[in-house]
Amino acid sequence: MSDQLPPCPACGEAFTYEQGALLVCPMCGHEWSADEVSDVDSAHAGAAVKDSVGNVLADGDTVIVVTTVKVKGGGGGVIKAGTKVRGIRLISDGVGDHDIDANVPGLGRMQLKSSVVKKVV
Repeated sequence: MSDQLPPCPACGEAFTYEQGALLVCPMCGHEWSADEVSDVDSAHAGAAVKDSVGNVLADGDTVIVVTTVKVKGGGGGVIKAGTKVRGIRLISDGVGDHDIDANVPGLGRMQLKSSVVKKVV
């Protein structure tokens, strides 16, 4: 085991601690085996962003907005269902639960929720 303990795979909390053979998160109470850490690191725990139907998204993917979305702030507007957005970028520090940064045609750069898009396969 290294000196640096991995963050909690459930909530991402960095202040985890060892309790016997398990690692424990003080924030959410999640417990996991130290042996699972390598599996978790290789799978990028929680980093798999999925679209509205469960497809895993990646940087550069093209998606289609599946429901009409009202845009708040800066002039407002509407993203109509069926709008194709190319070259998305996944982000972890989005506002609220917005996890996609994209350039939406006609409206410019903005953040979207993965729950309102579908990956073009």
